[in-house]
Amino acid sequence: MNSSHESKPENVPNDDNLPLAQRRCSACEGGIAPIAAEEARNFADALVDWKLDETATTISRKINCKTFAKAVQCLNQIAEIAEDQQHHPDLHLTGYRHLQIVLTTHAIGGLSENDFIIAAKIDELLK
Repeated sequence: MNSSHESKPENVPNDDNLPLAQRRCSACEGGIAPIAAEEARNFADALVDWKLDETATTISRKINCKTFAKAVQCLNQIAEIAEDQQHHPDLHLTGYRHLQIVLTTHAIGGLSENDFIIAAKIDELLK
């Protein structure tokens, strides 16, 4: 796992031409609609190992680690990315070494571009 992640200053707008992993999450306090199912499918197609749920309101990924310590280390590294981006996934550690990551934008009750940005950053971490 790669333990470094680069962040962009908050005052720099996202460039839609940048790969998702290089973008920065923008604040979401609600008041906007979740992205449409078709757009969610397009974003999900750009990610490996992430599953879009049938209602297009969450994406998730499962990671099986070799040990409990590796699973906790991975969870902590994901937490660092989430804190840096101020967009937080639901993290589930089960069976002592199985980690499930679930992303949705709770403030809007569905998916936003932020969820796919975090997913891409997690993919970079796991390379």
